[in-house]
Amino acid sequence: MMLSSLITFIMVILITILNITSKKTFYDREKNSPFECGFDPKNLARLPFSLQFFLVALIFVIFDIELTLLLPTISIVKISNLMNISITMNTFITILIMGLFHEQNQGSLNWVK
Repeated sequence: MMLSSLITFIMVILITILNITSKKTFYDREKNSPFECGFDPKNLARLPFSLQFFLVALIFVIFDIELTLLLPTISIVKISNLMNISITMNTFITILIMGLFHEQNQGSLNWVK
C-alpha cells in the first residue's frame, strides 16, 4: 500500500517535471492572433460569454454532485448506524440549503436583472 502510493507520487512528480521542461512555448503576438491573409482581423477571435449563464451552470454542477453524493447513502443505511447517517446527511443537506439561500440572496439565480 505504502509502496504503491510512493510510486504514484514519484510518477506524478516525474510527469510534472517532464511537462515543464519539454514545453517549447514562444508567445508571439502574430501567432496568437487569428489568421486573415495578412489583413487586420474583421472581428474578435473570442466570442462574448454570459457570466450569468456560467454561474447558473456552476450551481447546476454543484447540486448535481450533491445528488451523486446522496444516492450511495441508500445502500449504506442497511449496514450502518441509522443515527450517524441521518446526522451526517442532515448536516450535508443543511449546508447545501444554506448555500442555495446565499445564492438567492446574492442574485445569482435571477436570470434577468
